[in-house]
Amino acid sequence: MVPIQFNALTVGPCPIWCAFDKNHMIFETHAHTPMPSMVQEMVKDGATEALKKCLSSRMEFGTAGLRAAMGPGTSCMNDLTIIQTTQGFCCYLEQSFGDLKERGVVIGYDARAHPPSGGGSKRFASLAAAVFISRGVPVHLFSDITPTPFVPFAVSHLGLCAGIMVTASHNPKQDNGYKVYWENGAQIVSPHDKGISKAIEENLKPWPESWNTEEASKSSLMKDPMCFYTCLSEVKIVHTSVHGVGHAFVQSAFKAFDLHPPYAVEEQKDPDPEFPTVKYPNPEEGEGVLTLSFALADRVGASVVLANDPDADRLAMAEKQQNGQWRVFTGNELGALLGWWIFRCWKEQNSDAAAVKNLYMLSSTVSSKILRAIALKEGFHFEETLTGFKWMGNRAKDLLDQGKMVLFAFEEAIGYMCSPSVLDKDGVSAAAIAGEMVSYLATENISVSQQLTTIYEEYGYHLSKNSYFICHDQTVIRSLFDRLRNSGGQKNSYPTDCGAFSISTVRDLTTGYDSNQPDKKAVLPTSSSSQMITFTFSNGGVATMRTSGTEPKIKYYTELCAAPGNSDVTHLKKELDDLVDAIIENFFEPEKNKLQPKPE
Repeated sequence: MVPIQFNALTVGPCPIWCAFDKNHMIFETHAHTPMPSMVQEMVKDGATEALKKCLSSRMEFGTAGLRAAMGPGTSCMNDLTIIQTTQGFCCYLEQSFGDLKERGVVIGYDARAHPPSGGGSKRFASLAAAVFISRGVPVHLFSDITPTPFVPFAVSHLGLCAGIMVTASHNPKQDNGYKVYWENGAQIVSPHDKGISKAIEENLKPWPESWNTEEASKSSLMKDPMCFYTCLSEVKIVHTSVHGVGHAFVQSAFKAFDLHPPYAVEEQKDPDPEFPTVKYPNPEEGEGVLTLSFALADRVGASVVLANDPDADRLAMAEKQQNGQWRVFTGNELGALLGWWIFRCWKEQNSDAAAVKNLYMLSSTVSSKILRAIALKEGFHFEETLTGFKWMGNRAKDLLDQGKMVLFAFEEAIGYMCSPSVLDKDGVSAAAIAGEMVSYLATENISVSQQLTTIYEEYGYHLSKNSYFICHDQTVIRSLFDRLRNSGGQKNSYPTDCGAFSISTVRDLTTGYDSNQPDKKAVLPTSSSSQMITFTFSNGGVATMRTSGTEPKIKYYTELCAAPGNSDVTHLKKELDDLVDAIIENFFEPEKNKLQPKPE
């Protein structure tokens, strides 16, 4: 490791710390932040690997924006990398929109903070705003923490060019992120990510006013889009925001829906970047995150718990069963319930039978096919997209532009778009609509679990089982998927069975192959940079294996789709379990590939 030297420079009115490796500047930051001392401590301690990790590479900007740990260096989220990213984004928007200085952008942030580095969501949002203000671009900067869905809503509602949300969602507490929305209110898709990334590389040197958050805050170009709703209503529900931003907004949403305000979990209702009561601030983890919620529900006599993740764009729901146990609904189950409820409400308000032909519902390709089953029986349209709301949001906008009505979209990772007003997952509106559904079912003396069974009885049981293996070795991952593409040693030949289960079709979105299409070419977009293969089985089973874009995981999503009338749930569950076991044994080969199972 070449010795690192520190020098102080002045760029505009602010002193900058620069680190040099030989003659190359590899790190810089505002002199008032603690980060130079963090790097100096690493140098002093001889922490070579930690220094390399911080300083030897730059975060990659993709369609999901940025997400990394807060700390010093170009591989981390800090003042400098936020400024560099925003300068590039601003330049790209200037090239893309001739009216950027008339329309402007919106910026929101969550409650994350990292005292050791001086970084935090509010600080990063202020710096991003300062960059735009310095170029004469109006900025709608939320004056307080806000749920992520408020940003895409503001983009659409105010007719803005773009939006930025500073959040790492439910990632570990040391992480932060930079999420970008386009003028259509949906997350960016390619080629915008590549254009923004190129613009960032061309604008790495901080502009003189980029650091000046104080002056920016006084500018007439700075506005605050924050507003609240009020109203009134009934039924006992507990809500937790898991130390995130959702509490006040969910309370207001319930009032706007004329519902009794939910009981808030006191220990978790206020933002706290330490997330002190949970190991992982992700309600998708289930019961471990909801322990305090269940205790409160028992005390107040509530039978339903709603939980948002820290940036309030996801929603989990649990219901107390007759045996006293709590049932945490999967993302697919809640998707079935919300899809059913939203269509039911639409049908009550629309007497024209022909209008259903104009309706659409969407889900990601790794999510349950239950909406497809409902669409087939009820006569509306269903479409699948690639994984993630950037795809569903953009497809929804395409359909809306064609005069279609997009009622609902969801992904199995507890993300729900319950209205085309926000072209992204929105845990706040989903919470209010779930509360409305629970209230209605209570008046009919029907539990949520009973209603889910009714849905499955009518449209066919859809049982799912999702999990993952951990693998840090990219060579092993490539080998695992290559073996599936070259079954039996034959190139471009996929398996025709998996244990006792016969495979009917294969779709490979890495190579673009789909055996179910006449030309054998996949309809959905493909990407050679990630692994994703879907197997459809003769018994109605579907299994997708894919790599994670942000974690060392190989994920699998399996579902058994039964025809209406096949209601032997015990048999169906066993058949799904057997299918999953066969996939693990024959396709993953965990012992041979040294794969670590999902931690319990």
